[in-house]
Amino acid sequence: MIESYTFGRMEVNGHTYTSDLILYPDKVQDSWWRETGHRLSLKDIKDVLKEEPEVIIIGTGFTGLMKVEEEVKQYAQDNRIVLVIKKTKKAVQNFNEIATKKKTVGAFHLTC
Repeated sequence: MIESYTFGRMEVNGHTYTSDLILYPDKVQDSWWRETGHRLSLKDIKDVLKEEPEVIIIGTGFTGLMKVEEEVKQYAQDNRIVLVIKKTKKAVQNFNEIATKKKTVGAFHLTC
């Protein structure tokens, strides 16, 4: 459960994170980096895909600067994964609503 999000800061289960992160059903991967800073490719979420989630929620940053490559969208569609792409504040709300109902992984850019 994500308790709060503000620019550059997210609180998850009582822990505060100040770098981009991925929330799995059973763990948190902090200090998440992408190969190309503000672009999300399949390589950047290869570990997410191994989890076989029903839903992947992408938080694109406070202002939505991070862009999701078409290959990610196509992979999700081909594999019947619901892909939610929103600015991080809205993505957090979606994550909290959906994660209790479906196998969900969230990948969040906390700044920009």
